[in-house]
Amino acid sequence: MAKLKVLLPQFGMGMQDGEIVRWLKSVGDTVADGEPLVEIEAAKTTVEVPSPAAGTLIEIVADEGDTVDVRAHIATIEV
Repeated sequence: MAKLKVLLPQFGMGMQDGEIVRWLKSVGDTVADGEPLVEIEAAKTTVEVPSPAAGTLIEIVADEGDTVDVRAHIATIEV
């Protein structure tokens, strides 16, 4: 099976980073394409980051409370 990196998307033109507020899935959970994985806060707005593909969440790289740059690797899904 292939491994797919989940990257922090850019939700607005000025967004440079975001804080991981809460993981909605845990390592080992099955996720559907488009299913919310994590809540992030950027510019005082909380947004859900959807799964880019269906599979199994095998790794969480960024912990709750971490501030990460746009396009940073935050998790890995086995597809």
